[in-house]
Amino acid sequence: MVEAKQAFILGAGLGTRLRPLTEKLPKPLVPVANRPLITFALDHLIEDLGTESFLINTHHCPEEYDKAFPDCSYHGHEIAFRHEPTLLDTAGGLDNIRDWLPGDLSFVVYNGDILTDMPLRAAWEHHLASGNLVTLILRTAGEELRVGFDPDSGRIVDMRGVLQPEWPHRFQFTGIWFASPDFMSYVRPGKIESVVLCFLEAIKAGEKIGGFVEDSGTWSDLGERESYLNALASLGKGFTRPVGGLISPAAEIDPNAKIDDISSVGPGAKVGSGCVVSESAIWENAVLESGTRLERCIVRNGQIATGERKAEDF
Repeated sequence: MVEAKQAFILGAGLGTRLRPLTEKLPKPLVPVANRPLITFALDHLIEDLGTESFLINTHHCPEEYDKAFPDCSYHGHEIAFRHEPTLLDTAGGLDNIRDWLPGDLSFVVYNGDILTDMPLRAAWEHHLASGNLVTLILRTAGEELRVGFDPDSGRIVDMRGVLQPEWPHRFQFTGIWFASPDFMSYVRPGKIESVVLCFLEAIKAGEKIGGFVEDSGTWSDLGERESYLNALASLGKGFTRPVGGLISPAAEIDPNAKIDDISSVGPGAKVGSGCVVSESAIWENAVLESGTRLERCIVRNGQIATGERKAEDF
């Protein structure tokens, strides 16, 4: 069984749509069930594909990655970091790590702001057997059905309506894809641009840019606060991978407080008497004063919440 030994995880985005949650954190480090979101990706790749080493690009608040992974490893697996003082976009990010990528093996690229438990092994084996230059993992349903895919040939024929805008079969791109080393010839040195442009150039050149539809499991893009809260809810409703406790044993919770089964409370947080918490995320060292009632709220590290609030961030 061939493993995907190296994976590039995209961690350099600004997380603008998720603010204020990302004011002091890169989006991939936003806590999900009291652990950094990106650790779900690391576990996913280690368990499904046997990935041995990772590279994460950084830009916004890079020092937070140092705090999260102080010894540049995760459960014995090496993590390298490549800082981008100027954001390079996805293709530029790949160009910036050419020296790290394997020269003779396919590799994985994984968006750092998604939460998913969908199986990856079948897609990986399909990629290796098909001879595809690139294989994108797709889903049938989603909010952005922007990838034109031909199920009969297994080829991607359009992205973003550029090549065949009338193509009827449209799919959601999951943000996970596999590439052979030869794909890097389509990544232009020194260019700051989206990798989608590279995909389109390869398609026009007749290369095998393939897709693999994987509709099992759950998949969420945590780009906005509503998707963040919805993803938290999914952890208690069929998510098949280990999550960890939603309520940290290091939190101080008054016996008279009520917390539903999909809310999370981080270590060091204090939840006072009479508090009612539903569909909310209480981060590390946050404080809920007595009598606070929260519905679909997020209380960030060290912040204080009080009163009756709905759909607010602290």
